[in-house]
Parts: sequence; C-alpha cells; structure tokens
Amino acid sequence: MKSLSIHPVSNVAERRAFVSFPWKVYRGDPNWVPPLISERMAFTDSTQHPFFEHAEVEFFLARRGEEIVGTIAAFINHRHNAFHNERIGFFGFFEVLDDPEAARALLQTAEDWVRQRGYAAIRGPAQYSTNEECGLLVDGFDDPPRIMMTYNPPRYVDYIESQGYRKAMDLHAYALDTDIYAGGSRFPPKLIRVVEKIKAKGEIHIRKVDMKHFDEEIARVEEIYNQSWARNWGFVPMTDKEFAKIGEELHAILDPDLTLVAEVDGKPIGVSITLPDVNQPLRLAYPRPETPEWWTLAKLIWHWKVRRRVTWARVLILGVLPQYRARGIDALFYYETARAALKKGIQHAEMSWILENNDAISRPIRVMGGQIYKTYRFYEKTL
Repeated sequence: MKSLSIHPVSNVAERRAFVSFPWKVYRGDPNWVPPLISERMAFTDSTQHPFFEHAEVEFFLARRGEEIVGTIAAFINHRHNAFHNERIGFFGFFEVLDDPEAARALLQTAEDWVRQRGYAAIRGPAQYSTNEECGLLVDGFDDPPRIMMTYNPPRYVDYIESQGYRKAMDLHAYALDTDIYAGGSRFPPKLIRVVEKIKAKGEIHIRKVDMKHFDEEIARVEEIYNQSWARNWGFVPMTDKEFAKIGEELHAILDPDLTLVAEVDGKPIGVSITLPDVNQPLRLAYPRPETPEWWTLAKLIWHWKVRRRVTWARVLILGVLPQYRARGIDALFYYETARAALKKGIQHAEMSWILENNDAISRPIRVMGGQIYKTYRFYEKTL
C-alpha cells in the first residue's frame, strides 16, 4: 500500500478535485444523490459564500501516492462561538474510501488544525452549521436523502466513534404518508378540532408567500427564523447575506402553495416552508463531473416538471415567534400544507430535522402519525 499524505487544498483545481471526490466513494450506491458541481464549487468558494466572512476554513485532501482517498474540512465559526459562548471548532466534508488509516488521519488533521488555534473541542460533521447540511446519518441507510439532508456509508459511524468522538445531539427525521389524509376526511380529530378553533377566532391568517415581492418576503422570514430558533441547541443566527444567499438558492424550487406565512393584523408571526424533494429527479438526472451541466439540468427539468417524479416533500422550516406559540399555529400550518401537498400528488412528507429533545415540535408530528425513520448525529470530542 502506498504511503498516505494529507495536504490543504491550495488552488481551484484541487478544490474541484475535493468536491468531485464523493463520486468515487458512492460509485454504485443506489441511494446517493450527487450534487451539481457548480453548486458545490460556489459553496466552497470563499469569495461567493458569506459564511467565510465570519469563519476560518481549511479544506484537506488525503492521497495515497497520487490517488485521492479522502477529504475533510476544519473550521472555526466565530459567530457560533460568540452566540453560544463556546470555544469549539468543527469538521465537515468528511468523505473517505474504505480505508481506516486514511479516516483516522483525516480526523486527526482536523483536530490538530482546531487545537493549534487554541480551541478546546471539535464537533461535527457540519457544512457549515445547523443552517445548512449537517449531522452524520446513523440510522436509515436504505433510503435516499431528501433535499438538503446528508447521506453517508455506515462505516463512517465506526470511523468517527473509534477516534473518541461521543454523541453531542441526535437529529430526527420523521416520515408521514400524506395519502392517509386523502379527501381531507381522515385528518386526526384532535388536529381538526385545533384548526377549527383557530379559524373560528379569525385572529390568525395564513397566506402563501408572495413570489412577486420575494426580497421583502425573505426579510420577513429572516426575522421570524432568527427569533424562533434562538434557543435551539446549536442554532446560529444567520447574517443578512447568508439568508439572502439561501433565499437565492431556494427561489427556483420553492412552491408558493407549500410556502406559508402566518399573520396577525397583517404582521408576519410564523412561517412554514415545505420543499418538493428535488433530490428525486436530481438522482435520476445524475450529475457527473465529466458531464456538461446544461445536459444534467435539462434531464433534471424533464424528470421534475415533465415526468413529475416528485412524490416526497420535506418540511424544511416551521417557526412561530415565541409570543405566539401554544396557539395551534403549527397545527394550522401542517393542515394547510397537507391539503396543498395532496393536490400535487405528493404521497410522503419528511419533517426534518428535529432535535431529539424538542418535544414541542415532535409531539404534534406524532399526533398526525409521523414516525422517526432516520437519525442523524452530531459528534463531539474534547481536545
């Protein structure tokens, strides 16, 4: 076996090799959903992604001879540390062939990088925070990931835990078959009672997002998002630029019928964003580093818009301002979203991710019949 070496990514060509490496790891895996190369290049570009404005980031490549066998990133999220009053670093983009030595060396490299900067612990995987893709899949490997959720081989669990990492927090994904509500007559009676009570009061109004005034809507959603999640474990308030960036990325796939705003006297007090699972047509289009992206996008549109191969949706965001909670607004969001999803032929919904200790959110999901079908994990190690 050739000797192993690990070096920081130093140029655009190496960064492209970094983002292209997963195709080698997941070759032949029917559940992996390959990303668009252009999206991953922009995501890792310090001149394009606003995360880099408040973070230190280093990407690493592991090689045996000239062959790339693994990748990892280490970073310090100064915004996270200031918000939580912590001194912690993070790792992410952890991908490796079936090579335990390379896995150990990659994790050690990230740990050393964080330690050298004077930080007391390392947590991950994340890329880059709880606002983006995060967590290691530890249960539910027999199904493709929904949009903006992670996926990895089962062996990564052992690679990480054998290096002394321990669970910091589990994130749950709940699944629900929307067709059990066919016709709208089989919603749980408790949910119907809550919805009817709210509607009878007439105080809360639910409307669709106004796509013609999208920038203004993004600003309203940002305020609700940052206030609603402020006390959640691991949450980091997004900057205006970060929220605008995510809004720009989601604009093309948002469905107004599934993107709802709750208002009281014309003031937005809650938001629910459910995304069609574009991972389904994307997996069929199957982007490849060597394939022109225009051709991949053409296939994506064909499978999505023409063949209508989207049968899943993911409830990405559901938040209500603290002073308006416990009024059943979440139930109203779920009810209206389910009705809209049924009309579009969406048969399954994923509610994700939900912190394992967030019973206020998971309880109504269970009432509707949702069950945990995947678990993702944040790990942490003291340095």
